[in-house]
Amino acid sequence: MRILIVSFCSLALVSVAVGAQKEEKKSQPKKQAQTAQHATHATGHPAGAGAKKMTTATSGGQKPKTGQTSTAAYQGQKGKKSQTSTATYHGQKAKTAQTSNAAYQTQKAKKNQAQAERQKAKAANERQAAKAANAGQVKGAGKLNKAKTATVSNQNAAKGKFAKNKPLKPQHFNLSKQPNTAKAPPVKFQQGRRIQGSQNWQGQKYAVFRNYKSEWHDRNWWHNRYRNNIVFVFGAPYYWNAGYWFPAWGYNPNAYYAWDGPIYAYNRLPPDQVIANVQAALQQQGYYRGEVDGLIGPLTRGAIADYQRDHGLYTTSTIDQPTLQSLGIA
Repeated sequence: MRILIVSFCSLALVSVAVGAQKEEKKSQPKKQAQTAQHATHATGHPAGAGAKKMTTATSGGQKPKTGQTSTAAYQGQKGKKSQTSTATYHGQKAKTAQTSNAAYQTQKAKKNQAQAERQKAKAANERQAAKAANAGQVKGAGKLNKAKTATVSNQNAAKGKFAKNKPLKPQHFNLSKQPNTAKAPPVKFQQGRRIQGSQNWQGQKYAVFRNYKSEWHDRNWWHNRYRNNIVFVFGAPYYWNAGYWFPAWGYNPNAYYAWDGPIYAYNRLPPDQVIANVQAALQQQGYYRGEVDGLIGPLTRGAIADYQRDHGLYTTSTIDQPTLQSLGIA
């Protein structure tokens, strides 16, 4: 009986032990499930999804990284290429603008220069036309340049204001007794002075200029040689010889002369009246714009020189026979 009870108790204990082990085995999966659930709750994702994500990341991780690198490199190259293209475009645009501006400025300067030259040529043509129109009043005589002689003669014939062999009649001008030395300053005496450039003036009508030289003599010397051929102009003595008036240097040591040289004795008029007639004729033709004062000062000599150059005469800058003939005076 005792053995039966002991056996029964042993079986009971074995059953209890086996049941405990089964319960323990059953409880372990539950605990693991609870632990996984706690982990899932902590990370905010299910354990299965996390594992799947980790697997995906592990298996395909290289692919996104390579794609990102390629995209970044492409974007970088595109950016660099865009910057280079933009810089190149702006550089070329700036160069083109500079070149266009330089070309425009050059063309503008050339255009302005051409316009200035046209205006200058137009002004010169107008002056020549005015002089040519005035030249129509001139009798074409005493010219050294045959071509200019023919041209001026044709102009004279066309205008018909001064017919050939009909010179202007001499006029008498009421002139001041005192010279205007501001407009015609006095010249200084130089012993033996000759007229500059006269050695180049060819022809008998210019011999008087080639041979002239300044001389100083006292009053008695002048009287003995040119007794009745001396006149006084602005208080200064002039002597007449071979169709010209000359300053009598030394006759009056303080005499005033505006010109040291011959003056053509047109119609035996005194020097101041000859000069006044020439000034009036040059005024009519637009060469002289000063006062008719009978003084052969710088302004008058300049007008005579301009007229002589335009009409093919030697530029004596004074009153000579060829110039008066050309003016229609003599």
